Amino acid sequence: MPDILSSDDYLQRMLALPRPGGANVLAFYEHRLGAICCDAKLLLIALDDHLVHRGDGVFETLKYLDGRIYQLNSHVERMQRSARAIFLEPPCPWQEVRELIVETARVGGEKQGLLRVLLGRGPGGFGIDPSECPTPSLHIVAYRFSPKPEEFFERGATAFRTSIPAKQGYLARIKSIDYLPNMLMKREAVEKGMDFPVCFDENGFLAEGCTENVCLVDQSGTLVIPELTNALRGTTLMRALDLLQGELPITFKAIDEHEIYEAREFMTVGTTLDALALVRFNGKPIHDVRPGPVCKRIRALLKEDLVKNGTVVF
Repeated sequence: MPDILSSDDYLQRMLALPRPGGANVLAFYEHRLGAICCDAKLLLIALDDHLVHRGDGVFETLKYLDGRIYQLNSHVERMQRSARAIFLEPPCPWQEVRELIVETARVGGEKQGLLRVLLGRGPGGFGIDPSECPTPSLHIVAYRFSPKPEEFFERGATAFRTSIPAKQGYLARIKSIDYLPNMLMKREAVEKGMDFPVCFDENGFLAEGCTENVCLVDQSGTLVIPELTNALRGTTLMRALDLLQGELPITFKAIDEHEIYEAREFMTVGTTLDALALVRFNGKPIHDVRPGPVCKRIRALLKEDLVKNGTVVF
């Protein structure tokens, strides 16, 4: 039978438990307390928050390097769109959310890391009706980030067509906390010994990776991006397109699988990796099986942009 404990004894036992992954946590904020803490053993969330048991919430992941957060405003604006789509507002003004993100990174004390921002329906019950949650929840976590070595980008990565279908259009465009399909894609990649899974929509057109956008360069030298009807509108991808304006033709279109094999370049574009060449797809080579000039250019532009325009933390 389980022990029956007082509040103090329960807290002491909880604090004595091992905390897997705790060494990677730098700092975290919880809006119910209105405070930032650095002890990972206190990184907790209410079990009856609909964020937990219903997936009723949205999130963003931001990167900071050399003391600068990349695309802070773009991430917060996308979170606003996602929250609005599920009729959710934060427990404080959006400008304060921005300030709290920066302050959490600062308290973490390191010049590089990742930030996870979670906005949930809030605690209040185990039903499905959002009205039982009186106040939305807001959690911000700064945690360690170890960028891939340069050899990884010079070599390129492998990708395959996952058995997991793309999300329904309206769900794919909301950065919901419910990443079950994304997890299944990643699990399949690990099982197959591949680097990146890529999903397709119900019409057989290319959609996205499990946590990043994908695009290709066709034989004419045009950068081709899926129409994003069944994919999230990536902040990194959209910024890359802004930075590339005038350098090469860019188009959005439905991409069939055979076009990947015929491409000059195939790549992922996302927050943590910037741009990474996919040099094999389903075991078959893409062009000359080497990272191409467009992927290299996108990565260089994004890295330069962070230095020039990142939000200063330190």
